[in-house]
Amino acid sequence: MARKITNKIVFDHIKVLDAGAKGVSVAKAPDGKVIFIPNVVPGDVVDIQTLKKRKAYYEGKAVKFHEFSEHRIEPICEHFGVCGGCKWQNMKYSQQLYYKQNEVKNHLQRIGKIELPEFEPILGSEKQFFYRNKMEFGFSNSRWLTQEEIDSQDDLGNRNALGFHIPKMWDKILDINKCHLQEDPSNAIRNEIREFANLNNLTFFNPRGHEGLLRTLMLRTVSTGEIMVLIQFFEDDKQNRELLLDHLFDKFPQITSLQYVINQKANDTLYDTNIKLYKGRDYILEEMEGLKFSINAKSFYQTNSDQAYELYKITRDFAGLTGNEIVYDLYTGTGTIAQFISKKAKKVIGVESVPEAIEDAKANAKRNEITNCEFFVGDMKVVFNEAFIAQHGKPDVIITDPPRDGMHKEVVEQLLKIEPQKIVYVSCNSATQARDLALMDEKYKVTRVRPVDMFPQTHHVENVVLLEKR
Repeated sequence: MARKITNKIVFDHIKVLDAGAKGVSVAKAPDGKVIFIPNVVPGDVVDIQTLKKRKAYYEGKAVKFHEFSEHRIEPICEHFGVCGGCKWQNMKYSQQLYYKQNEVKNHLQRIGKIELPEFEPILGSEKQFFYRNKMEFGFSNSRWLTQEEIDSQDDLGNRNALGFHIPKMWDKILDINKCHLQEDPSNAIRNEIREFANLNNLTFFNPRGHEGLLRTLMLRTVSTGEIMVLIQFFEDDKQNRELLLDHLFDKFPQITSLQYVINQKANDTLYDTNIKLYKGRDYILEEMEGLKFSINAKSFYQTNSDQAYELYKITRDFAGLTGNEIVYDLYTGTGTIAQFISKKAKKVIGVESVPEAIEDAKANAKRNEITNCEFFVGDMKVVFNEAFIAQHGKPDVIITDPPRDGMHKEVVEQLLKIEPQKIVYVSCNSATQARDLALMDEKYKVTRVRPVDMFPQTHHVENVVLLEKR
């Protein structure tokens, strides 16, 4: 049944059918169109008010619940449903894993259209909260207000905020009291910075007016207990900057690396800024099977350290190394996978397009006294050519862990020319992975598939595939 309120439609007693892309759920309208709805769980029966109408679908929100799904649980975070993160926190973890595995299977079958083996069960995360090793927060002098606050006549007082951007609103920050993604002292450090800044009248960033002292905060932690704190300042105010940094280091002497940057660009990105070390050292050390990896402010490192270890073990298992193989690790980043498998290989060649990442990889290999890994920088589709192969040897196994866009078509073509016996494909986007698998299907058969949950409470899922030469 549907009824109209002004230009909005309300569909009554609609059953939520499935979990869809980007953490939203899916239902069917009486006219047959799909409806995408956030903050509901498959099995809920709800009234849905439409917010957008498109040719093939609606976007809407649940305005009344008639029945609750058996898979629904109470979210533990006070900010659930507003901050935009942890969209599945209202769903049992077993169901989260079910839908993640289903998504991988659907992508590989529907997009890949290739013969597939029986999937190995998705590997869940032992930690379902406080698992992230990196968090980024924004400052704002005009925090996000609830509808109740907007409608009230009360004096709202201090509008400063330190927290997360509201989804699709680049200039709106939700003030975060407690986040369940990163272990303490993460919450304590963030809340202390906000309290000290307010007490000392340090100005919070105005993203529209481009003014204010405090711009962003990044916190990195590792399993060894080391902590990195980096604050972006917009204004170059030495006195107030040092006032805050000195207080922070005195309050939290366990901070291993305290850094800052003056950023007056239009965007918040760190990669083209000059980062300054204030206290400690400019990196923190992660450890995995006795290997140590330095992580600096600009390093890419898997965000869930514990589950990264499990992901790498699966990758190594799929590769099935005997100690005699030449292995190429494409999109190697800081060389973590390359070094993790090095004891089982004759030689490992890592290739990555980010120069700083390759410098980190070389430094880590030296620290770990690994002598059978070499690292090279360059655009994959340019570097990864016949001359490179001739110089470093034809690989027996190729491990590839590309970004969300998957592998460039020319890289796939080169893989097919080289014809290694095995390819282990690690992906954070099973849709683009499926596309690439289809391109390799003529020469390679998929023999193993195992999804890995790196991000509980979200829809994101990694997937590892083993391809063997036909």
